[in-house]
Amino acid sequence: MQNQKPPQALAPFSLKYSPQVPELLHKLGCTLALSTYQAGKLIFISAKDEDFLVQLPRNFEKPMGIALSQDGEKMAVACKNQVITFANSADLAMHYPKSPNKYDALYMPRATYHTGPLDIHDLRYGEGGRLFAVNTLFSCLVEINGDYNFKPFWSPPNISAMVSEDRCHLNGMVVQNGKPKYATAFNQGDTAQSWRDTVTTSGVIYDVEHNSIIAENLPMPHSPMALGDKLYVLLSATGELAQIDKETGEYHVITKVDGFVRGMALCQDYLFIGLSKLRKNSSTFAKLPFADKANHCGVSIAHLPTGSITGKITYETSVDEIYDVHLIPGKRRANILNTLTDDHYLGLATPENTFWAKN
Repeated sequence: MQNQKPPQALAPFSLKYSPQVPELLHKLGCTLALSTYQAGKLIFISAKDEDFLVQLPRNFEKPMGIALSQDGEKMAVACKNQVITFANSADLAMHYPKSPNKYDALYMPRATYHTGPLDIHDLRYGEGGRLFAVNTLFSCLVEINGDYNFKPFWSPPNISAMVSEDRCHLNGMVVQNGKPKYATAFNQGDTAQSWRDTVTTSGVIYDVEHNSIIAENLPMPHSPMALGDKLYVLLSATGELAQIDKETGEYHVITKVDGFVRGMALCQDYLFIGLSKLRKNSSTFAKLPFADKANHCGVSIAHLPTGSITGKITYETSVDEIYDVHLIPGKRRANILNTLTDDHYLGLATPENTFWAKN
């Protein structure tokens, strides 16, 4: 009997994808950005051409929320103890010493805000470049700036004191007309981690502007998104994308995915939805209806007008959980430098010129 070679181990961050995904991402002209706090990476996925995807994983310490300016030229990333802001330079990208003429965007670190361990979830840009964040530990929405660790902006009406107790697991935020408009939480409690006992059934959506509740008794709402007068949300405990009726509080399921959904971004009619593996040792997650099927992590792509799933990206190694998902408009092959290595010191930019210094 002829000896058979053992199967070759998959490389770190190996992924597979539906054949139509590279073509779609190429036609949309976007780079897909994912944050995975579990793997400690910010990952850019781009279409090399209409047949193949390429990815760029960068190390960050527990990356969570990603903020992107409307024109895609500025980015911010919430990490364990800080928020880092970036600015794109197409010229530095073109002359990037390691791979010249390869990238059409390069996000360079520009400022770091030392927030402390706030367990920041969603992060969004607002009017005049203001940076808003969901401060989950202190159960409030805040502004990030250089004056304080955080500047409180709004707390849910059920929160009686601003203390570091994660009372309702405030997690998602919509910024509309330059300011926070909607927010999601796991319950309406007012004691330390009160949401844990009813986490799969007690979710709530707030109207921040009117300090009121739009919908309640939701199954773990995440990643709210406003499109015109429509409000969408991911229901993580049921694996659903839903549209919320802001008048009645009821919701209509657009599409259902067998997985823990969290993080979504829209380009044209296509919605890119993050999927995470369920933690098998979690007593809460083990009770979810799709627990036996949620054994993969990646991105599911839905055609919003029809609700049909048109493609999928799946990680085979390294990545088990995704938090945030963004599409960087007009950047087919984007790059980013972190602050953990010295590379970013060498890229110099002024309003008129850019330079790559010699190491």
